[in-house]
Amino acid sequence: MSVDEKLIAAIDVARAAVDEVADAGVVGEHQRAVEDENGMVSHHFGCTKPGYVGWYWSVSLSRSPDSDAITINDVVLLPGDDAIVAPVWTPYRERIRPGDLSPGDVLPPDEDDVRLVPTWTAGDGEEQTADRFFAREVGLGREWTLSFEGREMAADRWHEGDQGPDAPIAQQAAGSCISCGFMVSLAGPLAERFGVCANGMANDDGRAVSFDHGCGAHSGARLSRSAAPQELPPTVFDTVGADIDEF
Repeated sequence: MSVDEKLIAAIDVARAAVDEVADAGVVGEHQRAVEDENGMVSHHFGCTKPGYVGWYWSVSLSRSPDSDAITINDVVLLPGDDAIVAPVWTPYRERIRPGDLSPGDVLPPDEDDVRLVPTWTAGDGEEQTADRFFAREVGLGREWTLSFEGREMAADRWHEGDQGPDAPIAQQAAGSCISCGFMVSLAGPLAERFGVCANGMANDDGRAVSFDHGCGAHSGARLSRSAAPQELPPTVFDTVGADIDEF
């Protein structure tokens, strides 16, 4: 026999190896022998362990060309094509969503976060001053500020979210935020597109809203004639007032 034929025929050796490491009664019938690289052969056995439907035991065998001794390389439990496996691991940073942070949680930005740039290179606005580098060196002001990409990402997110023009409440509003007396203007590059709602009765109180957003709490909102309180006609007979008896 050739080396491969000896390994392929070593089913009993492979079963003895898997029976030694597996729990009793969880090894099924021999399924196949697969020739691997470097002259090795893997024997596959079915797995009957509850919860592992579609999995199989794999025993890797090899031997030296000038020896009849068979070496057991490893015994592993592997998922087959129809096996139920856990989803692909997603790093925590990629799974976290807005609102997931609890008191005490820390979420530092990435070192190469495109949303941030050193303040001395971009400034808080459009200004570029020669002393920003020295201010950073001595710890004056913010070390980091929004990059142009970061501002655009924030603006797009706000505009497409619940504080933008496509929100259902904005679609039904009679007026837009740009004409509302409760809107507080922002300073900086985003001031041309957004403001902050200061109406304590509005859903967006304290939030950045786009100029073309809107809601029913607009400062110019008025009730229709049918919805306004109706003035009652004068009473015909006064049964409410108190009678005063004169003696």
